[in-house]
Amino acid sequence: MNSPLPAMMGPMLSAPLLPMSPRQQLAAGRLPRRLIQLLAGLVLYGVSMAMMIRAQLGLDPWDVFHYGVATYLPLSFGTVTIIVGASVLLLWIPLRQIPGLGTVANVFVIGLATDAALLILTTPTALWQRGLLLASGIALNGLAGAMYIGSQLGPGPRDGLMTGLVRRTGLSVGLVRTTLELTVLGVGWLMGGVVGVGTVAYALAIGPTAHVLLPRLTIRLEPVNTRELHVTAALPERLSATR
Repeated sequence: MNSPLPAMMGPMLSAPLLPMSPRQQLAAGRLPRRLIQLLAGLVLYGVSMAMMIRAQLGLDPWDVFHYGVATYLPLSFGTVTIIVGASVLLLWIPLRQIPGLGTVANVFVIGLATDAALLILTTPTALWQRGLLLASGIALNGLAGAMYIGSQLGPGPRDGLMTGLVRRTGLSVGLVRTTLELTVLGVGWLMGGVVGVGTVAYALAIGPTAHVLLPRLTIRLEPVNTRELHVTAALPERLSATR
């Protein structure tokens, strides 16, 4: 899902994120370990989103959009997240992007996990408790994002859209990402999405959190075919695959 992790992580990675096709991702080895880490990361990501929602202090840009859309539809937040993720995935077609197993799992697992967690969590009454819930949600979000990205089984649909636009337009990662996130943030806010101190806190904290955790949670893999990787890699190594 929405995972605005930093896109320039290459030099910091003890185990590099390899530019692999979906087939190469599945053939790169250590698949059981990677599947477990992928699914655990996606479930925790959904839980972290529910925590930030219940804190009611502001959401990250994509979730502001999801929340805004959900206010107009008789659907749960998680269902809206799934629908938006699937819709964004359709935008990969003209960009000639091919989703990996992790991409497809991202669309469904995060939404289902978010709805399940929302059934359990409630909004605290005290402001300090809401602040603690927000801070915990942001920290867990960073951990969960690093887990599923580090499994190296494909980017999330939203970040795949970003990297696809970078490939097709030749614009910088920062410009494309900022434009996308400001657009969904603005539209979501106009539709009633929750913007607040949590939105700013997320933007400030998620980058440093990923900077620390992603190198430690990226599973080391050997390229299936080094020559093929060089041919198929469309982005510099510094691009990380995120939701």
